[in-house]
Amino acid sequence: MRHFAPMLLAAFALFAAGCEKKTQPAQGGQDGQAAKVETPPPTPADTNTILLGEVGSLTGAQATFGVSTRNGIDLALKEVNAAGGVKGKKVAVRVYDDQGKPEEAAQAVTRLITQDKVVLILGEVASSNSLAMAEKAQAAGVPMITPSSTNPSVTEKGEYIFRVCFIDPFQGFVMAKFARENLKATQVAILQDNKSAYSIGLTDVFTQKFAEMGGKIVTTESYSQGDTDFRAQLTAIKKTKPQAIYVPGYYNDVGIIARQARELGLMVPLMGGDGWDSEKLFELAGNALDGSFFSNHYSPENPDPKVQKFIADYKAAYGAVPDALAALGYDAAKVAIAALERAKDLSGPSVRDAIAQTKDFPGVAGNITLDKNRNAVKSAAILKIANGKTEFVTTISP
Repeated sequence: MRHFAPMLLAAFALFAAGCEKKTQPAQGGQDGQAAKVETPPPTPADTNTILLGEVGSLTGAQATFGVSTRNGIDLALKEVNAAGGVKGKKVAVRVYDDQGKPEEAAQAVTRLITQDKVVLILGEVASSNSLAMAEKAQAAGVPMITPSSTNPSVTEKGEYIFRVCFIDPFQGFVMAKFARENLKATQVAILQDNKSAYSIGLTDVFTQKFAEMGGKIVTTESYSQGDTDFRAQLTAIKKTKPQAIYVPGYYNDVGIIARQARELGLMVPLMGGDGWDSEKLFELAGNALDGSFFSNHYSPENPDPKVQKFIADYKAAYGAVPDALAALGYDAAKVAIAALERAKDLSGPSVRDAIAQTKDFPGVAGNITLDKNRNAVKSAAILKIANGKTEFVTTISP
């Protein structure tokens, strides 16, 4: 993360979108662990700026998720401001770091609503964090768009909650279908995070769909996020002789799981979901994930001109190829901007209604149509890991 001098931060406060930000401690919080403020908002007297809110895990176990998402959002807002803004106003974003903790996410979104008076909220990535946020946003009547939380329960919190990604029932179906039709697997084991709404949701759907397709789940083992020794669960899995193992977790756990699986002689493919998507995955796993597969929202190998332009612009701004979290952050911000343009005013009900009208929106992670439950209807990409990088395999549509 880049750091700027305080004077520069003050100078750029009205143009927060598109700028890298300096982390500052927020006031309040629980047990001395307050959510961290990333950018100061415009002053109350500034009527020429539309203020959005963003909550993400910029530090902590899933920090790459939050940083990638923030970068994608910043890039989108930088573009809209360069083109004249929305309704003649600049768009800024107030960012809070929730450190990957649901309680911090809830605290942060409460501050965005009650203190910062944002018109719309972007975030979170992890479904457990988004669930904590959604309850607050719904109660306050402030629209919220999650870029990449896939658990169905998030948008079930109410009519003010939206997402621009597919949901776990589709993602679980996608990998079950891939396991049966592409890998020809008939026996699969599952290793799930029993404290993650994301992991449990994927496990439930994969289990159901794989059985419906004629497959058998030979065992389901569990761990808790942050564990470092998975050998007992992997040893139990090995005894069942699976042809593949479904690990619907986050990259920071999956990388270690993969290493320990190979150390125990479990050489079958591992399969997972979009929670694997991080460069850190390869640092943790080495080559232990070669020959494994996961479902994701987009592939940088997509030749679509708008995708390649996004990748080029992102690389120029941040010096890296954008992952799916960056793409979805960018898409969420773009959907929000388009809705703000359509809305008759900036009240919660007007902005909510405008977001709900999103149809065939040309996102970089696929065209987005929001259904009656405020979920995005779109296809999923299957990626293979080989030599420490991903390769596009196929696309599976709804």
